[in-house]
Amino acid sequence: MPMKARILIVDDEPSTLASLSRAFRMAGYDAAVAESAQKGLQLATSEAFDLVFSDVVMPGRDGLWLLEQLKAQEVAAPVVMMSGQAHIEMAVRATRLGALDFLEKPLSTEKLLLTVENALKLRRLEQENSDLRSRLQQPQIVGSSEAMRRIMAQIERVAPTESRVCILGETGTGKELVARTLHERSARRNAAFVTLNCAAVPAELIESELFGHEKGAFTGAAGRHIGKFEQADRGTLFLDEIGDMPLNMQAKLLRVLEQNEVERVGGTKPVAVNVRVIVATHRDLARMVEESKFRQDLFHRVYVFPLLLPPLRERRDDIRALVEHFARMVAAQNGWKAMSFSPDALVRLELYDWAGNIRELRNVVERAMLMSQTEVVDFAAVQAALPATGSSPGGEAASAAGSLASRVENFEKQTVLGELKRQRYHITKTAKALGLERSHLYKKCQQLGIDLRAVRGSGA
Repeated sequence: MPMKARILIVDDEPSTLASLSRAFRMAGYDAAVAESAQKGLQLATSEAFDLVFSDVVMPGRDGLWLLEQLKAQEVAAPVVMMSGQAHIEMAVRATRLGALDFLEKPLSTEKLLLTVENALKLRRLEQENSDLRSRLQQPQIVGSSEAMRRIMAQIERVAPTESRVCILGETGTGKELVARTLHERSARRNAAFVTLNCAAVPAELIESELFGHEKGAFTGAAGRHIGKFEQADRGTLFLDEIGDMPLNMQAKLLRVLEQNEVERVGGTKPVAVNVRVIVATHRDLARMVEESKFRQDLFHRVYVFPLLLPPLRERRDDIRALVEHFARMVAAQNGWKAMSFSPDALVRLELYDWAGNIRELRNVVERAMLMSQTEVVDFAAVQAALPATGSSPGGEAASAAGSLASRVENFEKQTVLGELKRQRYHITKTAKALGLERSHLYKKCQQLGIDLRAVRGSGA
């Protein structure tokens, strides 16, 4: 069920507050009221609203001051100004300060609701455009291996629910990408996706980052700070590397998950939040619980639906697709012509033991493209881009010793065997992928001591 839009009304006239809030509620919106600009600012910066209506002329601080403060504090909700003493200079100033519209009192219900509808529609379009730009800049889940098909099936199952997900996997396996995909395929997709890396924030600052703080809460707190939970209200909060969160913060996080409210550092009252929390870690949380390094009660709160991402070395069939994807991305980001990788370069990448997983592969692809002298990245460019200490499964150790000729022959044999396996031992397709004639492939196999009949039998 879609969430109701929330509207804040700021006016010093009780009759106006009552009539507008009644009109909005009858139209299906949630309405909150404030009798002064100061109260309006307090509400707008402590709660999430989709639209703000404010009178201009009020005792003390006026509506234009409120408008300036809302823009200065980067409140996202658009603001519509109202006045019974409207004149062109006032409207022009309000527009220059960032008001979405300026309405003259008395307000007709029809005009009022039409303004709301148009404002919310404009905000949705801006959000959709922002989301689209963000998605175009974000990497995508790439892969059709059996391991990735299982992961995608799990994502499809859990994404539309409100269940908490714990994403497990080695560094660089794409945990944040999976979390973002879960968000985009949920009912919360039109709200914010907010991230916090628990390992990257100093222990003394993580509470402020998560829950926010009030002005003067501690030395250096020059103004109010809205924390990650409030930023993610009605959306998704992704807590990466939760295994690195200090124990004292784990207790405070548990309270938020249980009560759905946060209290800013230096604050005096709780703020309600509606957030789906997704966590990730490369650590063994169950073992950390046994070792009293992670709270057992928090573990049971976040470990509802575990998603284990396989390392890249266990999904080598996806490497070619990932290389092509990263090559397109790097070329687009740098304004280069499209570049491709030669067959032997691709095989070399498939044989490498990816300690850094997908993140390392992406870096190597970009480095190889920078080193390449042509639009086809060859074996030499890839070899130069790979770390000198890298290893290939089962073969690099053997090729690290012996004469140059024996090393080359060993690599050729690995390359042919790897391509045969990839092409399901189809000779014509293997020859084409390696850039050889079919007859030449037979000869090469004989030279390398590859028994095609035995290989086919072992691969069946």
